[in-house]
Formats: sequence, C-alpha cells, structure tokens
Amino acid sequence: MDLEQLQDLVEKDLKINDTELDLESLKTPQLHNKYLKHLNKFKLLLSRATSELFVLRKDKWEYYTGKASPDVYVQKPFHFKLLKTDVDKYIEADKDIIKAKQKVDYLNTIVDYLDKVVRQISNRGFNIKNAIDWRKFTSGAI
Repeated sequence: MDLEQLQDLVEKDLKINDTELDLESLKTPQLHNKYLKHLNKFKLLLSRATSELFVLRKDKWEYYTGKASPDVYVQKPFHFKLLKTDVDKYIEADKDIIKAKQKVDYLNTIVDYLDKVVRQISNRGFNIKNAIDWRKFTSGAI
C-alpha cells in the first residue's frame, strides 16, 4: 500500500455520516485499530529502511576510502584516490545512497501522515459529540 492509496482510504473511512452519528461513534474504535496497525507496520518498515541505509553508507564509505574487499573493485572499479574530506561528498551523491534515502524519506512521510490520522480518529468522538450537542441545541432540547 502506498501513500496515495492510504490517503484515498482515509478520505473514505473518516467521512462522518451525520444522519447516523450513533453508528459513526461505534465505528471509531475499529477505525483507530485499523490505522494503528497501518502505523505500526510502516514504522517497522521505516526502521528496516533506516538500518539498510546505515549499512549501505558503511559499505560505500569502505568502497570510496579503498577499504572494501578486492572483489568489490573487480565488479565496480574505482580509480580515484579521494581525500578524507571528499569521501562524504561522494557518498551523499552515490545513486544507491540517494535511492535508499528517498525510501526512508517516503516512509517517514507515511508514518507522519498515519500518526496524524490516528490523532484525528482519537478526536473523532469529540466531533460526533459536538454534532449531537448542536442538534440538541437547534431542536430546543438544550
């Protein structure tokens, strides 16, 4: 599931049917659980992607400093001798590092979005209660 699919799902799930506020109120715990599961799944994916990025950075550091195994240089030769100050520039510009960082950033965006969705679901009960109170007020019950 990607971010766009999640956003579409949230848009559909979080609509409150104002003619059935009692059912909407009862639906809140299931929605909370559903999106909490998504949040936990994506947090774990983010953790894994972050760890993979750290390992990849170490491997690239070894590669660019000349400390990798000779087999690596047979597969992908590197004929430059870099200064220590230049190694970080090469690592950050490496296509594999950029791709891994984009993955981490994307997962961070999803986790942040789901965190806000879970908070919004937590506040859903207040919104429903306010709608009920407003109905009581406009009908003269309060």
